[in-house]
Amino acid sequence: MYIAISGNIGSGKTSLVEMLSRRLGYEPFFERIDNPYLDSFYQDMARWSFNLQMSFLSKKTMQVKEIMNSGNDIIQDRTIFEEAYVFVRNLNRMGLMSTPDYELYMSFFDLLAAGIRRPDAIVYLKASIPTLISQIRRRGREYEMGIQPEYLEGLNELYDDWIAGYDGRVITIDVDKYDFVLSPDHFEAVTGKITEALALPGGGLSLGEAGLR
Repeated sequence: MYIAISGNIGSGKTSLVEMLSRRLGYEPFFERIDNPYLDSFYQDMARWSFNLQMSFLSKKTMQVKEIMNSGNDIIQDRTIFEEAYVFVRNLNRMGLMSTPDYELYMSFFDLLAAGIRRPDAIVYLKASIPTLISQIRRRGREYEMGIQPEYLEGLNELYDDWIAGYDGRVITIDVDKYDFVLSPDHFEAVTGKITEALALPGGGLSLGEAGLR
């Protein structure tokens, strides 16, 4: 089984990967944030967006190879597809990545994506802007302190678009209502819904709007 945890900056992906990997006994694959362009990007997004995303694409491609060669059950922190369809698209849409740079990035991505294994299920951590900002501040990464709400809002819109058109199993968690990091009860509820959904053939479940079921 190959599960991916997807969601905006500050949605809790890394924490959930860590917690679920311990609970389920899956091999965790964390997002590699040791990007040499990261600090520069948050200071001048338009100048460094292409460099940043090409570096992430390289690291994510290497990780995908590791995943495909692993014989274990896997849980991954953010997919390679989000990099292209959410983050890079958002940068181009905001005028922070030129159209030629965007088209060059996508040409590389399309070549790589043709041979990439897709997750068996995606857990989408959906969160409002206030929740994202609160959690970004709570974890205290200095380079993220200057992230603007408008940037996060654009990412949220594209995440919703990507998830709506995704041809595969999706389990949506409303992070505004379930703080699985601070509340053991919420983590138990989230874990239960994920394992329940994975045991069902096809489809997906949404946790949040209708409460616990």
